[in-house]
Amino acid sequence: MTVMLFLLGLAVFGLMALAPGDIVDQIMMQQLFSESHGRAGQNLQALSADQLEARRAELGLNQPFYVQYLKWLNRVIVHRDLGVSLISRAPVSFLISSRILNSLLLNLISLVFITIFSFILGVYFSTKAGTKIDYAVTFFALVLHAFPGLLLLILLQLFASVTGLFPVTAYPFFPFSEAPVKFAFSYMYHIFLPLLSAFLGGIGGSLRMIRATMLDQLGQPYITSLRSRGIAEWRIYFAHAFRNTLNPYITGSANLLAGLFSGSLILEIIFAYPGIGRLMYEAVIQQDINLVLANMMFISFLVLVGMALADIILALVDPRIRYGKE
Repeated sequence: MTVMLFLLGLAVFGLMALAPGDIVDQIMMQQLFSESHGRAGQNLQALSADQLEARRAELGLNQPFYVQYLKWLNRVIVHRDLGVSLISRAPVSFLISSRILNSLLLNLISLVFITIFSFILGVYFSTKAGTKIDYAVTFFALVLHAFPGLLLLILLQLFASVTGLFPVTAYPFFPFSEAPVKFAFSYMYHIFLPLLSAFLGGIGGSLRMIRATMLDQLGQPYITSLRSRGIAEWRIYFAHAFRNTLNPYITGSANLLAGLFSGSLILEIIFAYPGIGRLMYEAVIQQDINLVLANMMFISFLVLVGMALADIILALVDPRIRYGKE
């Protein structure tokens, strides 16, 4: 995990260095546009190359990207300081902490609902294999799995705008401290459509995987042996076949969580949800390297921790799995 995070940070610094322009251009343009439009063009011409280079040297942007990255690592590891946003000048740790809880809450709620309904529907329709309802559900699950997430978000946004049944933004307009109970109900009302989008985007693939795994297990010789011994069908399903469907889902749940985080970037932009994905988007557009790198490393760390937990849980639910040497 440490090696992967190190290489990821190096790659992010390298890609940001290849992007046209830099944070100095963004800062200068913001300063110019804050003035009257009549004088903006004159001031832009008045800015000399020496002034721009001096500003880059002040921020350390005139050094190779790997040198900038090593200095950033030293500040984070030794001084435990993520730095400040080069645009807003606010501490990066404050900006991330103010947004990460919103993204975690939304994505974890989505993961819980996807998990519950995937297992319920996947196990149920594995008992209806070959029937018309099974074909219909499998077809719609495939459609949901292949349907573009961006188009689904836009359609739900249009639905909210035309009907007025749901808000077009995904977050209440008042803080939690003002009225906690009212905020909780308002929050559930505001995130219904974004949550529905994330749920529909993830349920298709998970449902098909669990159904296929159940059918594969039911065709194994040990299931035939259990049935020949007169074991009740419900015990065969839930005490034996169902347990073996946990393995692939636990392994894939970390990838599902990573997909939810990556998909939430578009979701947070379209529904104006104040999460880490929207913060990342704004930082990339402004080329705020400190904020981009801290965001990327933090999200990647969460995904890697999820994968490690998936391996641990997999060994707990399946006694046949053991890591390391005997």
